[in-house]
This record gives sequence, structure tokens and C-alpha cells, in this order.
Amino acid sequence: MSEKKKNVQQINIELDEDVSGGEYSNFVVVTHSPAEFVMDFTRLLPGVAKAKVHSRIIMAPPHAKSFLMALKDNLDKFESKYGEISSPGQEGFGDFGVKPPEEVLPN
Repeated sequence: MSEKKKNVQQINIELDEDVSGGEYSNFVVVTHSPAEFVMDFTRLLPGVAKAKVHSRIIMAPPHAKSFLMALKDNLDKFESKYGEISSPGQEGFGDFGVKPPEEVLPN
């Protein structure tokens, strides 16, 4: 068995019933300081000018980078199975047309 395999620790993760349904988000504002990344997840709804933050996730920079790599890995797997996901700026995808005002960012 390799050294790398020996040092892997299994973690049990508990999912409480009150969070198991999840929170829907279609917009996230990401800000950072030297010590942390802050992600505020919101829902933008048609005809509603104000978006409420439904979940705030704060991560240390190394954890944010690990999250980015895990998300990229899962996006790659998704696209290999279901096809490419269009994103803003690509042909066939409309611009979101929204941007939070700089002077009122949440942190």
C-alpha cells in the first residue's frame, strides 16, 4: 500500500433533516480578504429588484482553492456525461444582466 493511501482518513458526514432539502441559488457574490473568502448565495427572481442572501459560506483561502478544484472536477465529469454547459459570454447564452453595486457588497 502506498504512503498516500495510508494517510487518508475517512470522515463521517451527518446531514440534518432541516438542511437536507438544500437552498436554491442562482447568483453568488464572492468577496475576499487576506484571511478568507466569503460567498453569499442568493436567488434572483423576475420583477424583484432586491436579492436576499440565503446562505453565507466563509472559507480560508486553501479551502476555497480545494473547493474550486473539486467543483472543476465535478463540472468536467458532468460535461463529459451530459455535454458542455454554456456560460455567460458564450454564444447561445444570454447575459445575466445583473451586477451588485460595488458600494453595497455584503462584507
